[in-house]
Amino acid sequence: MRTRWINSPAAYALGMFAMMVPTQAFSTFYVYFYVNELGLAVGLATIARTIFLVWDAVNQPLAGWLSDRTSTRLGRRRPWLLGAVPAYMLTFVMVFAVPQGLGKIGLFVWFLIALILIEAVATVIWVNYGALFPELFRGGPLRARASSMQQGFQIAALLVGTAGMSALVSALGYGSMAVIGALLFGALMLVCIAGIREDEAARRGPRLSLRESFRTTLRNVPFWLHNIANSFAQTVNGLIASIIPFYSLYVLGLEDGQVTFLLASVFISAIPFVFVWYRIARNMDPVKGWRLALAAYALSVLPLSLAGDLATGIAAGVLVGFGLSGFLVTPPIVGSRIIDLDFEATGQRREGVYTAVSGFITRASGLISAVAFWIVGVIFGYESGDNPGPDPEAAFVWLSSYIPFMLLLVAFVISLFVRLDGGKVGRHDG
Repeated sequence: MRTRWINSPAAYALGMFAMMVPTQAFSTFYVYFYVNELGLAVGLATIARTIFLVWDAVNQPLAGWLSDRTSTRLGRRRPWLLGAVPAYMLTFVMVFAVPQGLGKIGLFVWFLIALILIEAVATVIWVNYGALFPELFRGGPLRARASSMQQGFQIAALLVGTAGMSALVSALGYGSMAVIGALLFGALMLVCIAGIREDEAARRGPRLSLRESFRTTLRNVPFWLHNIANSFAQTVNGLIASIIPFYSLYVLGLEDGQVTFLLASVFISAIPFVFVWYRIARNMDPVKGWRLALAAYALSVLPLSLAGDLATGIAAGVLVGFGLSGFLVTPPIVGSRIIDLDFEATGQRREGVYTAVSGFITRASGLISAVAFWIVGVIFGYESGDNPGPDPEAAFVWLSSYIPFMLLLVAFVISLFVRLDGGKVGRHDG
């Protein structure tokens, strides 16, 4: 039984569940907590999120390069993961355990430091975890099975990280929610790490310099187009999750406890839909399946603008769950193929660098989300929970429906330029 667990899709997917629960809780609540509950101005929140993205631009690629060059008895990725687990637990609690009595500037400084620390540690975790996938699972059938299981675990984690953590917030408060989330993450992530054994051959492979590694990556045009498109779509994932509490309050007029039902409508429905999308995608060209998922996701967010109460909100949420599940299933299939083809062309295993650069591009979605929030806030006069402006309902209809539709439309258009013709990764233009 123990042997079957080592390097199994379930062992690896457990890590996705462990990471996504606190990650989704963070994405769902941190803006609402600081802006609406603590009164941090939207402008200051946008400045803090922009600063951390500049820092992320440095630490993300560097983390991937260092991971690729690591060589220990435990492997390349596992030592980084083991060290990052306790650090992430502490920083996650820090985000929601804000000292009392901070003024506006003090609150801004705390918010900024907490963002920088949690994103730095999260970078180490996501880069090393993601880099394991192409190494552990070789070949189409095994990779497809591992990917579908990973996405199933991810959607289950999205549900726990939103609806479950929302219930904890209502019952116990943000601080206790953070402690419980941190403990859950630590326990499950350590079980995942214990179930992973890395490939000795990959550890002994050639090591590129930082300059050589990124020069080759920068020339991979399909890789960049794929990830830039995903960045716009990923913005929608984070935007909808973070906007739902505002949408619930200002658009649907729900009580705090009812937001759990709205969050659950998106993520519970997405669990069976992920298997629907897997069956669709496995019989299609990977790029075409990805494009179809982007188009479906774009259309699925429009009904949010029509909902007016809990029942219609839940119905609209189920449609969003369908679109979301398609976007979760299809991009990893395309991304893994691009990395495989790069290895065939260069003979170098650079999963860490590719995962890091991919993560940075998609994490830029945080800046897009912050700018969208700020612009809509300025237009409709929304500043914070203390000063919501004259028409907060219109503001959050735009942020939950119209803005996501436009972002996904941009993602779809970019996807039209991604070509993996003849099993090749296109040109690596220099």
